Amino acid sequence: MLEINNLSISYGAHLALDGAALFAAQGETVAILGANGAGKSSLLKSLTGMVAPQEGSSAKLFGEELVGRPAHEIVERGVIAVPEGRGVFGEMSVEENLLLGANPLRARKGEQARRDEVFDLFPRLAERKSQLVRTMSGGEQQMVAIGRALMSRPDLLLLDEPSLGLAPIVIGQLFDALAQIKSQGLTILIVEQNVRASLQLADRGYLIEAGRITGSGTAEDLKSDDAVQHAFLGGASAQGAS
Repeated sequence: MLEINNLSISYGAHLALDGAALFAAQGETVAILGANGAGKSSLLKSLTGMVAPQEGSSAKLFGEELVGRPAHEIVERGVIAVPEGRGVFGEMSVEENLLLGANPLRARKGEQARRDEVFDLFPRLAERKSQLVRTMSGGEQQMVAIGRALMSRPDLLLLDEPSLGLAPIVIGQLFDALAQIKSQGLTILIVEQNVRASLQLADRGYLIEAGRITGSGTAEDLKSDDAVQHAFLGGASAQGAS
């Protein structure tokens, strides 16, 4: 479904991503693991059109090239992101934020049914649909951000640090919801500081170090990989963070 080849991104003289190659099959959840500054978020931003990759880079969705297309066209092709920091509109209500997600042409048909699905997934949003988002907790705001993304009828959902700044109990609830989303067959690419939780959710994963993909494998293999254990999981028992 998603095929990335020779993807390179520079910020001035700094090479953030160097010749990355990876894929995601339809219905898979793929985790991108790496330290801060390794290039994980740059990878996601390039898939949304927010960052322009270098010449020769390729990222295809269902065989159609995404590189070089403006962000609004990429949204219409089904690539929807939940950015780091959530990106919600605080002065708007929950329902208004969700309706913004349904603005793309691809998402206007069936808007009401998808809103009902979002409220089923996050009952708290149904209870607070008229509340201004800026008055909500961080976990509730993340629900709004994910709900808004689902309203856009994604084929590929990009999640950039969805648990950042959330309490452990909220993280558990969030990943329970993501598991439900995954069970519906949606393809997910996730960058997440909580490596243990992301590998529990994911089918496969890739390791990025200093802008280069240095390893890959099934989630189960990565959980037991010595390098992953040492870098992110602190051995067999400690919680990890990227």
